Amino acid sequence: MQMARGMKLQEAKKYVADKIGVGVLDLTDPVIMTEVREDFQIGAMTPLPGCAKGIEAKFRIAELLDIDIGCVRRFRDKIAK
Repeated sequence: MQMARGMKLQEAKKYVADKIGVGVLDLTDPVIMTEVREDFQIGAMTPLPGCAKGIEAKFRIAELLDIDIGCVRRFRDKIAK
């Protein structure tokens, strides 16, 4: 969010926390974030069977946070052709 939207660090943390429905301090809690990643299917630190991986996780993150991720954009452009 800092790079995509030019936000300051605290503003970026609050934006992400609000989007995923947790507190700012919860962003650093590995147990809470593991559950959040599973709930939103946005990948996991150690991928489990059935969890989103790679580009699939990036697609979901881009949609969830409403940001442009270069590889997602390029993938969509190639598919659209």
